[in-house]
Amino acid sequence: MVSKKDLLIMAELRNNARESLTDMSKKIHIPISTIYDRLKMNEGSLIKKHTTLIDFAKIGFYTRANMMFKVSHEQKDELKEFLMRHHSINSVFQINNGYDFLAEGIFKHIKELEDFMEGLESKFKIEAKQVYYIVDELKREAFLADRQLIEIIAKEAE
Repeated sequence: MVSKKDLLIMAELRNNARESLTDMSKKIHIPISTIYDRLKMNEGSLIKKHTTLIDFAKIGFYTRANMMFKVSHEQKDELKEFLMRHHSINSVFQINNGYDFLAEGIFKHIKELEDFMEGLESKFKIEAKQVYYIVDELKREAFLADRQLIEIIAKEAE
């Protein structure tokens, strides 16, 4: 089980991963050395990756979509590898309820997405697909970013 201290540290990181340990220490009342030790201890396990959230439209990628795919059992691994390696695919998830994979794709224009889908359908026997265009991002990466919620989660874990 993750400690309340670790949850508080994670909440601060999720809000601003570039915040200094000194400022973080003042906000959550945990010594700098403890924060440093916990970060090092949790790196690679609880902390999977430090990353930056980008506004893709500002660099010319105006089309984002979530795509769900179902393929024959024989092609599952091959499709997974294809999605994992494709330069336009940002995230890939294995899912259930009638589909095998959910992929988030980022493209310059809708035509590029349509070309991607056509290429995918010619390469794989897609049994079912759904494409959902992302019109506007309303909330992203907010789970466990609120220190007040940490109190509730910590109490539930007791």
